[in-house]
Amino acid sequence: MKPAQSSFADLSEAAARNNEAIRLAKQEANDYRRQLQSLTCDLEALKGTNESLERQMREMEDNFSMEASGYQDTIAHLEDDTRNMKDEMARHLREYQDLLNVKMALDIEIATYRKLLEGEESRITTPFPNLLSLTLRESMKETRPAMDSLSKKVMIKTIETRDGHIINESTQHDDLE
Repeated sequence: MKPAQSSFADLSEAAARNNEAIRLAKQEANDYRRQLQSLTCDLEALKGTNESLERQMREMEDNFSMEASGYQDTIAHLEDDTRNMKDEMARHLREYQDLLNVKMALDIEIATYRKLLEGEESRITTPFPNLLSLTLRESMKETRPAMDSLSKKVMIKTIETRDGHIINESTQHDDLE
């Protein structure tokens, strides 16, 4: 019986080895299952973190997009203001130039009138020294007819200008007696 006993013992020993292998395999499977559960939990946590970070990134992108749009609007507004200011400065410069032209025309006109007045004054005062040099008797006899023959004439010249150009000119003569 030795052979049957020995085969039973071999089988028992093989069964024990197999049971031990099964127990080790079950323990190893349980370890892998625990690792899988741990890794699954880590993966779910990382997925949640990833979703949170993606949401924050979208929010930041939206915020930056709104800020960039606001800055673009501000830039456009400032460019419009700059363009308007340049236009206004050009308009003021044109107005200043027009006023300067008018001033120069008026200065020329004033100088012309001043020369005309000085000429009139010298023309009017010139005959009087000759008359004053006459003797009183001669002046009594001769001055009256001389004064009658010397009639004073006044010429009034009106010049209307616009933007430094003459647009209307008129002359009026009056006799003073």
